[in-house]
Amino acid sequence: MRHIEEHVFFAAHMKYWLFVFFITINVAHAQLTGTVVSVADGDTFTLLTADHEQIRVRLHGIDCPEKKQDFGTKAKDFLAGLVFQKQVTVRETDRDRYGRTIGIVTVDGVNVNEALLTAGLAWHYTHYDQNPAWALLEDTARRAKRGLWSQGNAIAPWEFRKAKRRK
Repeated sequence: MRHIEEHVFFAAHMKYWLFVFFITINVAHAQLTGTVVSVADGDTFTLLTADHEQIRVRLHGIDCPEKKQDFGTKAKDFLAGLVFQKQVTVRETDRDRYGRTIGIVTVDGVNVNEALLTAGLAWHYTHYDQNPAWALLEDTARRAKRGLWSQGNAIAPWEFRKAKRRK
């Protein structure tokens, strides 16, 4: 009799954990669509959904120069040219400590994260992403001296932010 009770207990808990697992998978890879209503910098923008909700989006796996860095304005302008006032799709990968949605963004079939890497306007942020294809995109842009790679002294944005905090 005890064996049957243990089996029933296990089955009930297994259903719960399977439910939690599938909900987590769906939330972790939620897809958002909407119109980009503002661009903050080269890797952050605000999305307006059909429900009139504004969502701050940070591009996954890349880091663009800060506004006060060389190519910071060019990265922002490039992103704005791709997405501003356009319908985009965001595949949510995470949320950051500031509450921003982290995601992979597409517009008109173009992967925006990859476009910034290809243009030489972003670093592959390997601390958060280990996609070898994205590493290759950055490396190719570096070797071709595109964008920020045209300068020999490009400082990664995370190093720039760290130095700024020390001041």
